[in-house]
Amino acid sequence: MRSTPLDAEILEACIAAAVAAPSFFNTQPWRFRLDPDTVAFEVRAAPERSLRHADPAGRALHLSVGASVFNLRVAVSHFGWAPVVRLLPRPEDPGLLAIVRPTGSVRGHTTEHRADLYPAIWRRHSSRFPFTGKPLPPQARAELAEAAHAEGASLAFPEAAETARLLRVTAEAEHRNRLDADRGTESRRWVHRDPDDPADAGLPRTALGPQDARERVPMRDFTAERHPDRLPAQDFETAPVVALLRTVHDRRTDWLRAGEALEHVLLVATALGLRASLLHQPLEWSDLRRTLSPDPDLTGHAQMLIRLGYGPEGAATPRRAPHTVFDTGVPNR
Repeated sequence: MRSTPLDAEILEACIAAAVAAPSFFNTQPWRFRLDPDTVAFEVRAAPERSLRHADPAGRALHLSVGASVFNLRVAVSHFGWAPVVRLLPRPEDPGLLAIVRPTGSVRGHTTEHRADLYPAIWRRHSSRFPFTGKPLPPQARAELAEAAHAEGASLAFPEAAETARLLRVTAEAEHRNRLDADRGTESRRWVHRDPDDPADAGLPRTALGPQDARERVPMRDFTAERHPDRLPAQDFETAPVVALLRTVHDRRTDWLRAGEALEHVLLVATALGLRASLLHQPLEWSDLRRTLSPDPDLTGHAQMLIRLGYGPEGAATPRRAPHTVFDTGVPNR
């Protein structure tokens, strides 16, 4: 594919792709800038959109930004460049999480991604609805695992007994979240948006999904309290398929790579016709997170639980317009 000049239309498309990435509580904790000297995208954290109680260390924020970096890479490649990425490029500027620089042309070279990932960006939605229970083919599992591996992470599909244990840990985390007043207030703030934030003006609240009537699959209650009239109970799949995303280390760079791996997995899943939802609750409690990988020195550090299957398409969650997250001036440091 021939490289295309980086005009305003292409620039907006690249930022829109980055903004379409999933983020914890749909906080969208990112900002972007194009360096006019190097013609490179700077990807920054938006600390005002961090979660003090659910994500005090900022691990989930880094995963969210990493997912946006992956989408930006896919978009840059789609328009004909080979993206070069540097994570945490300036130690003296910790808010700068990544630089993505379009280089040369991918014409005549093998692109780093499959061609169907760019259209998958716009079709990928989390589905909090029941899945059919149809098994995932071995080839699909292999492709998803390879997507994670390409980003320096691993994706494991536990056997039934281990899956049941992971879901019990998730249920315990969900129970704790509902009992924690501070976390409940924080969760509801993002569900209902922030009326005082101009960037959130006009955005509808995040869509809520049903709860599992038999409580096999502990779906998050974003209101942190059960309301049967707003969170109807349905029967979910009897044998949920859960994948565990892990990294060898647990540093800020690993969190960013985990976000890239997560989005790579989700886009491949979308291209394969699979639905996905994230079971992040146990990652929010340090003791429960450790139990997801009892021996991280051998198995790696847990970064995300992903529920996968076939079923109804999820609803799109609201996104901020590209111009609200794109800085045209010199960044604040």
